[in-house]
Amino acid sequence: MSRPPVQTDAPVMTETRTAVIGTLIVTLGPLSLALYTPALPMLVEAFQTTPAALKLTLSVYFFGFAFSQLACGPLSDAYGRRPVALGFFVTYVLGSVVAALSGSIEWLLVGRALQGIGAAAGIAISRAIVRDQFTGQRSARILNLIGLMLAIVPAVAPTLGGVILGTVGWHAIFVVMTLYGLAVLTVFAMGTAETNRTRDRSAARPGPVIRNYRTLLTDRRFMRAGLVLGTTLGGLYTMAALLPFVMIERVGLSPTVFGFAMLLQTGSYTLGATLAGRLLRRVDAMRLIPYGLACVAVGGLGFALAPLTGEPTVASVMGPTAVWAFGIALVMPGATSDALAGFPRMAGAASALIGFMQIGGGLAGTAVAALFADPYTATTAIMPGFAALSLLSYALLRVPASRRGHPAKPARPEDLEVAVDPVALVGAGGEEIEEALHQRAKRPRAGLKPSPLTRDGQSIPKSK
Repeated sequence: MSRPPVQTDAPVMTETRTAVIGTLIVTLGPLSLALYTPALPMLVEAFQTTPAALKLTLSVYFFGFAFSQLACGPLSDAYGRRPVALGFFVTYVLGSVVAALSGSIEWLLVGRALQGIGAAAGIAISRAIVRDQFTGQRSARILNLIGLMLAIVPAVAPTLGGVILGTVGWHAIFVVMTLYGLAVLTVFAMGTAETNRTRDRSAARPGPVIRNYRTLLTDRRFMRAGLVLGTTLGGLYTMAALLPFVMIERVGLSPTVFGFAMLLQTGSYTLGATLAGRLLRRVDAMRLIPYGLACVAVGGLGFALAPLTGEPTVASVMGPTAVWAFGIALVMPGATSDALAGFPRMAGAASALIGFMQIGGGLAGTAVAALFADPYTATTAIMPGFAALSLLSYALLRVPASRRGHPAKPARPEDLEVAVDPVALVGAGGEEIEEALHQRAKRPRAGLKPSPLTRDGQSIPKSK
C-alpha cells in the first residue's frame, strides 16, 4: 500500500549500505519458513503430538504474515520506515525466543505466530528503503541484489535446516533464527537512517483503506486474478507443511537429503521464470496463463493419481511438485499485472491484497491439511482441489466482452514487487519477470495486441 516515493533530497544512505541492509532483512521471511520445515516430523515426537498439530504451526505463521502485510505498508507510510520496522523485528525476535524455549505445542504456536507477524516487514521495508532513495539503474542494481538473495535462501535453507537438525537438534534451528533476528534488529537500529521523508499520518486511517479493499473485493476481474494466484501459489505454500512429513516419514529421506530434494521445486520454478522472462519480450503476459494453468492441472492430476502407483517415492511426489512450480512461473506475470493494472489510484492496496490472497491460500490449505491424519492423503486430496479451483476461477470469472474499454495504466514495478510471491518461498526468477513486465509496459512492441497489462486479454475503461 506504499505511496510512490517523492525524491527531493539526496539519498540518506549509500547504495552499498542500502543493499547490505536490504538483503539482510529481506531474508527473514524465507529463512523462517524454509529453515523450519525439515524439523516438522521430529517435532511431532518431541512434543508428543500429531502431524496435524504441527501443520497448524505453519497456519499461524501464514496468518500472522498475511495480516501484517496488510498493515506494514500503511504504517510505514504514516510513521516512517525505522520505527515500524523495529517494532516488527522486535516481535520476530520475541517469537523466536518463545519458539526456542517452548515446552508445549501451544507455546510453539504462539512463537510461530509472532514470527510470522514480525517477518512480514522484511520484504516490504527492504524494497521501500530502496524506492525512497533511488530510481532508475541505481534502484535496479540494489533490487537485483535483493532478488538474488530471495533466489538463494529458499534454495539452500531446507538443506541448512536439515544439517542443523541432524547435528544439534530442533532447538538450534530457533536459536539460529533468534540470533539472525537480533542481527537484523541491531543492524537496522544502528545502521539505518529514516528514508521516508514524506510521512503522512492519513495513510494509516482505516476508513480509506477499508473502502479500497471493498472496491477490490467486489471487482470481478481483480478477484479472478487474485483467486488464480491464491490457489496456485497458495497450493505451493501448503506443500511446505506437507512435504516434510511425506518425504521424511513415508519416502524415508533424511532431513539433509530432503533439503536437497527441495531443490527440484526451486529449480523448476527458476527454469519457468527464466522462460517466462524471455517470452515476455515477445508475448502477452496474459497468453502465458493458460499454459501455466495447464501445468498446474497436470501437477494436480499427478498428485491425484499418485496413490494408484503404490507407496510414495521421490518421483511420484516431487515430479508433480516440480511441474506445479514451473506452471506458477508462467501464471504469475499475467495474473499479477492483470490484477494491478486496473487500479492506478489504489495500486498499493491492490498489491497488498493480492499478496494477502496468496498467503491466505497457504493458510487455508494448511488449515484443511490439519484435518487429515495422514499427510500423504492430505497432499493427494488438497493439491488436486487447488488445481480445480484455479481452473474454475479462471474460467467462470472471465469478464464479458461487453465490458471492454480502453487500455489501463501499467502497474508500477514497486507494486509488482510486493505482489509477486510475498513469502518468497520460491524466490528465484521473480525480479526478471518484474523487469520484463515493466519494460514491455513502457515500450510495447509494434503490432502486439492487446497490451500485456490488460485484463482477460481485453482493455479496461479509464478512470473517470
